[in-house]
Amino acid sequence: MQRTLLAFSIFLLGLAACQTPAAGDKAGAEESLRHADIAFSRVSKEKGMRLAFLAYADSTAVLLRQHHYPIVGPEAVKYIERMNDSGITLTWEPTFVEVAASGDLGYTYGTYTFTTADTSSRGTYVTIWKKSASGGWKYVLDSGNEGLGK
Repeated sequence: MQRTLLAFSIFLLGLAACQTPAAGDKAGAEESLRHADIAFSRVSKEKGMRLAFLAYADSTAVLLRQHHYPIVGPEAVKYIERMNDSGITLTWEPTFVEVAASGDLGYTYGTYTFTTADTSSRGTYVTIWKKSASGGWKYVLDSGNEGLGK
């Protein structure tokens, strides 16, 4: 009986070790996600907001936008494709990154700056990410709020 209990305990510990990444793995996943969010912003600045949002969107992505119900999946892609981003620069910087213990889901939040030829505004954003089959990060939900001032 004791042998069976010991074997079962070792099995459970082994199972837990396989499913819970070490602290270093979590830190690495968070650093990877931070870099993905920063790269997403860089693409927006250098190649345009529209291209960036298309490149980093998961096929199930949800956009939460002012005066809209949630825009989901293929409709989100269509919404982004119709965006006119000429004369617009959107950049952001994550101030917080968290990744689930599983390492395949995380979120970032921070501040953004939206600039046109005539004006500039700042706000906050949150993006929920999941790891794609290829190992890169894709956003599954994106939202922002205006109102930080200049």
